[in-house]
Amino acid sequence: MTQLNMVQAINLALREEMARDDRVVLLGEDVGKDGGVFRITEGLFEQFGPDRVIDTPLSESAIVGAAVGMAAYGLRPVAEIQFMGFIYPAVDQLFAHAARIRTRSRGRFAAPLVVRTPYGGGIKAPELHEESTEAFFCHMPGIKVVVPSGPYSAKGLLLAAIRDPDPVLFLEPTRLYRMVKEEVPEGEYTIPLGRARIARPGSAVTVVAWGSMLQRTLKAVEGYDAEVIDPQTLSPFDGETLLTSVEKTGRLVIVHEAPRTCGLGAEIAATVAEEAILHLRGPVLRVAGPDVPVPLAKLVDHYLPSPERIQAALDEVLRY
Repeated sequence: MTQLNMVQAINLALREEMARDDRVVLLGEDVGKDGGVFRITEGLFEQFGPDRVIDTPLSESAIVGAAVGMAAYGLRPVAEIQFMGFIYPAVDQLFAHAARIRTRSRGRFAAPLVVRTPYGGGIKAPELHEESTEAFFCHMPGIKVVVPSGPYSAKGLLLAAIRDPDPVLFLEPTRLYRMVKEEVPEGEYTIPLGRARIARPGSAVTVVAWGSMLQRTLKAVEGYDAEVIDPQTLSPFDGETLLTSVEKTGRLVIVHEAPRTCGLGAEIAATVAEEAILHLRGPVLRVAGPDVPVPLAKLVDHYLPSPERIQAALDEVLRY
């Protein structure tokens, strides 16, 4: 198998699925001739032409709105929003339309679309280029939220997302685009949505992390008997894998770069409190971003959870 980074793995997934299914259409700002801001769609315009790789105006609401219409019509659109911080003008299209078409039409129509967008910090970019507001979208019934943590999962999850009958928000950790290489097979394989994976087995403490924080967490837990869970899909969340692990370890640490208050870590902690509190040996701890806007470049490293903060949380919970 070929060693690919995440950019190459996503490009391969799009290329293979477009060749397999002529209903798959790409649209977004600069996705055509320029190949996307991170060159993820590079070469696809030349291979599939302007009818299937569509450069759009700079209007996120129009991009997602057009994708909703395409999906209802029977296509499989994959829309790109250049950065997560630019997605907010399209929230009405996602929440009021894409997420509700199946319910609104009593099952006569669906919205099988994917919205791809880079998210998260660590690349020292300007304002609105390092957002991590995944919990906001997890609170929208009818939308699935998926986060790959490496090239292999990026391809398998994206293929599953494109084939899913409902709208999927596919969040790509910007920091990992070219940082990690993994073996990625050519040809078809999918990773089921809604299913977590054990990224590292252990028995003393469970650690949940996703996106670029998973890679940071895996390095931080070296020397600890920690079981690390990669959710892969944030909504719907795989509670069974989480609870099975916590019942074994009796301890839980949650790591995410989004602000702490009302972050997805709070929902995960509440689930464990409701379903597995008698198995806990200590408090559930969260290592998260502070409740402030993502700062500019010089302060980003202080904003993001560090290996030292993750290890401090492990040391604290392991005292119990």
